[in-house]
Amino acid sequence: MAWKNPWYDPALSHHTPDGFCNPEPELRQAGDLQRWRRERKEQGLPKPPAQGYAQFTRQWWQPADLSGDADAVWWLGHACLLLRLDGRYTLIDPALSSRASPLPFAGPQRKTPPALMIEDLPGLDTVLISHNHYDHLDRPTIKKILRRFPQVRFVVPLGLATWFQRLGAVNVEELDWWQSARAGELTFSAVPARHWSMRTLRDRNRSLWCGWVVKHPRFNFWFSGDSGYSDNLLEIPRRLGPFDLAALPIGAYAPKWFMRGQHMDPDQAVSLHKAMGQPHTVAIHWGVFELADESLDEPPRVLRQAMGRGGLDSDRFQAWRIGARVLLNNICQD
Repeated sequence: MAWKNPWYDPALSHHTPDGFCNPEPELRQAGDLQRWRRERKEQGLPKPPAQGYAQFTRQWWQPADLSGDADAVWWLGHACLLLRLDGRYTLIDPALSSRASPLPFAGPQRKTPPALMIEDLPGLDTVLISHNHYDHLDRPTIKKILRRFPQVRFVVPLGLATWFQRLGAVNVEELDWWQSARAGELTFSAVPARHWSMRTLRDRNRSLWCGWVVKHPRFNFWFSGDSGYSDNLLEIPRRLGPFDLAALPIGAYAPKWFMRGQHMDPDQAVSLHKAMGQPHTVAIHWGVFELADESLDEPPRVLRQAMGRGGLDSDRFQAWRIGARVLLNNICQD
């Protein structure tokens, strides 16, 4: 019997009887994946960073410092962020294993070390997951979280609760786009993203993908998740902004003809940053895994160039070091 989407709502453009979809048109054509793989192999892509992996790590990595109790945000590499608000910890898209893969011996290998381990966390209240790709939903990391924090709350997009429950999670909540969950003074809202989902050959787009807005009386944050550019994303700041901080992806965009429907490039991220009013913005989805054809050190360089061409304040949207901490007082008072 064919699988049918149990969450199907014909009134919603991202729902279909067979799964979920983007409201935007699909840009890939039959044979594009094979073409990309062939050209990538022929050209020997991606190239290493200009000064090598070791120098890249020295320049862009530091261990995360969790000392103190001030409200803060840490970028832990790739799409993983940690928030501390009122002493409560929220972790977003933790993928801390050596590979972004279902296999321990194959698949994209980590090029920079984790900035912290789950054992380093003094507490953990909530985990937000944007979608089920292996560089965002990492089974070994989730198992470590459950061993250390068995009562942690997972807030996930539609279709993912069963995956967590099978690992032993007892506190899981699924949300559709524009739905929200509360935890004390925090509100977590699932918001649209232009992407897709898949973990096996048989589950393509059977679970939803999303970004997250985390709202607190003193702080409003948009984590875009994994997303290609779309003008539809501007509805998020219109409904839920303005934001004190945003996290926008700048990596895994090359070649653009193949990646543009699922990953925005730095120029597109800068365009989105400008359109939403230029809040403080941290660049994510780069620096750890080689998922596309650009070198690890290319996205922050292209980001600086894009900000310069636009005559924009580079301090408002920049690449942080992996493991870097920013105190929220420094953001919210600006």
